[in-house]
Amino acid sequence: MNLGVTFDVVISGGRVLDGTGAPPYRADVAIGGDRIAAVGRLDGVRARTMIDATGRFVAPGFVDCHVHGDSAVFDPVVQQAALRQGVTTFVLGQDGLSYAPGSAAAVAYAARYFAAVNGPPPGSGARVHPGDGTPPGARVPADGPLTVAELLAGYDRAVPLNTVYLLPHGTIRYDVMGPSPDPATAGDLAAMVRRVERGLSDGARGLSSGLEYLPGRYASAEELAALCRPLGGLPYVTHMRAYGARAETGMAEVMEIAERSGAAVHVSHLHGPASVLAPLVARALGEGVDLTYDTYPYLRGNTILAMVVLPPSVPGAEPDRALEMIASPELDDWWPTLADTWPRLTVSHAPGLEWAEGLTIVAAAERAGVTPAEFCRRLLTETRLTAGVVSARPDEGPEGEQSVRTMLRHPSHTGGSDGIYVGGHPHPRGFGAFARFLGRHVRELGDWTWEQAVVHLASHPARRFGLGDRGLVRSGFAADVVVFDPDVVADRATYAAPRTLAVGVDDVIVSGVPVLAGGELTGASPGRALRS
Repeated sequence: MNLGVTFDVVISGGRVLDGTGAPPYRADVAIGGDRIAAVGRLDGVRARTMIDATGRFVAPGFVDCHVHGDSAVFDPVVQQAALRQGVTTFVLGQDGLSYAPGSAAAVAYAARYFAAVNGPPPGSGARVHPGDGTPPGARVPADGPLTVAELLAGYDRAVPLNTVYLLPHGTIRYDVMGPSPDPATAGDLAAMVRRVERGLSDGARGLSSGLEYLPGRYASAEELAALCRPLGGLPYVTHMRAYGARAETGMAEVMEIAERSGAAVHVSHLHGPASVLAPLVARALGEGVDLTYDTYPYLRGNTILAMVVLPPSVPGAEPDRALEMIASPELDDWWPTLADTWPRLTVSHAPGLEWAEGLTIVAAAERAGVTPAEFCRRLLTETRLTAGVVSARPDEGPEGEQSVRTMLRHPSHTGGSDGIYVGGHPHPRGFGAFARFLGRHVRELGDWTWEQAVVHLASHPARRFGLGDRGLVRSGFAADVVVFDPDVVADRATYAAPRTLAVGVDDVIVSGVPVLAGGELTGASPGRALRS
């Protein structure tokens, strides 16, 4: 090593977790431009920025395989929340619903239907949640039509995190077929395939579906397989049609789509009883399916209220008709069937009824002086179906916790937060999932070793999404690097205080530029839109 060379950044004195699964080793890391220039004993080298990592680990940046940051990534609060957990890359376009590609009508639909999940389109000037600043000026049209190329251009070098984008099947289907529940015709399929091919050429890194949401719920395995065929090794990422005790139904469809299309598949937030899920994963792998999945380390979910409480007969993709049905006696026999559901739902997003955020449906109903069913109908009506809830699973408790631990230990697992940042009281996972993986599941419970954690959170997801020059601390690789204290790293966000920042990650480099120093944002925005 030429000691006269001056690097941009040198991280010295730390123990490197390089992402290969090898045990940590003492080494310095030198960065020049946006690349790792050298890894080893670099005594005496000079750099414009020196980071003392003594007593800390140095690892490749983590990839959040499932996060709803499509608009929130422009919010400095969300940026700091992610970086304080070591996350340097967001995989966006999840659950089959996002802003591109689509006409103005399709963009407006995705924004309204998924308002409690993704928030307003980037560049709209609307706030992701009350109390935080408006997202800064993204170079993204506020309204459609919107192409994948335009969306990615809006992310590129505009935020401190890297972004990966999945083509959202539901948005594409709506763009071609509107809210129709009918099977796709040959012409419809051809039009959807053209949008997939164009989106891939624009830089998307896969296709996502949300088969419990609308209009994705109306798609057949044949339709989804047709859209997967152009992927060319990139993954089909799916929110399956059924989870929990019914996961066999969802996984059977995943396997059928893989068989019909030859696509690699990645199952989103694979939660439920491990006694059900683990054999399904084993069967898929045994039959040659290239399968991975993500999980987050919590027992509650966060989604749109309408999906949880409305029967399939209500056309949620057509809000006017849905609201007519909610206001009519048509559903009078339905609401009593939800008596056991009300206590498990906490309001996360309620525009116009913000006083209810953080309260269970039962507590909010008591405050309003009505029954839970009446309050739910009011919440759906006054928010025009855009309300969100945090939902407790029926298996919350030791059995559910053990299932989470079993599923995250599987080698096909990757980390995902399923972070949602919309509303006054979201799920804490967006502020704590990755820190919880490290603090609780490595240090406290021993579910992973430190080196295994970095494989699950960095190198394995980088491979899954085709990020060939990321996920490892290795000379020549992109310089996405995290420095964290193994004795301190932990989540602090709770269900009662979901926006509390994690601790233990104080220094983060993205594309060779320090974006977090001393736990604070530096103001730099070197994040790249990682196009295929």
